[in-house]
Amino acid sequence: MNLSPPLVIRHLGLMPYEPVWRAMQRFTDQRDEHTADQVWCVQHPPVFTQGQAGRAEHVLAPGDIPVVQVDRGGQVTYHGPGQIVVYPLLDLRRLGLGVRELVTRIEGAIIQVLDGYGIEAQRREGAPGVYVGEAKIAALGLRVRRGCSFHGLAFNINNDLEPFSRINPCGYEGLAVTRLTDLADTSLAQAETALLSCLAYALGYNKGFRRADGLPATEG
Repeated sequence: MNLSPPLVIRHLGLMPYEPVWRAMQRFTDQRDEHTADQVWCVQHPPVFTQGQAGRAEHVLAPGDIPVVQVDRGGQVTYHGPGQIVVYPLLDLRRLGLGVRELVTRIEGAIIQVLDGYGIEAQRREGAPGVYVGEAKIAALGLRVRRGCSFHGLAFNINNDLEPFSRINPCGYEGLAVTRLTDLADTSLAQAETALLSCLAYALGYNKGFRRADGLPATEG
């Protein structure tokens, strides 16, 4: 499937959550039918993000980690260094995708990465994300505006898992959480390369994507 313009994959490095979130909003509001889809790959300093319908009782004891109210779906989750956070900024109408199909493709890409390490992973009905046994290894939370997606996925690689004990992850009391380096011999860089390749392929961009660094220039 050849799509034009090609997908742009942006590597942002370690960046605070809120400036990236605001940049996603601006990009989505300013794009038009000719704007190339982008996938932003980033790590964040420790932060809890609470979705639009998030309930305060799921934030148990945040301590010194800030809690940011955001405009995605879902409940509270944690982001921190060592976790791959990927934001697919996609024109869903141009791709011919609905939200449910987008979630399925994102989950499928993560499952494919884990299969490459010999790890059996699965989806869970009614609870978006990817699970290994009873433990969650990747979370999803999306927003669609003007037919375009933003926010995205968080894949635990070698991040500290302790902060998850300060919340009910994704609104589930006692939900176990795991990370890739506890299950396989790998590095964050290797996992990131595999994930971006699988995700681009899942979105139909197997022949057309290019790399960029840093946030895109936007107006305002």
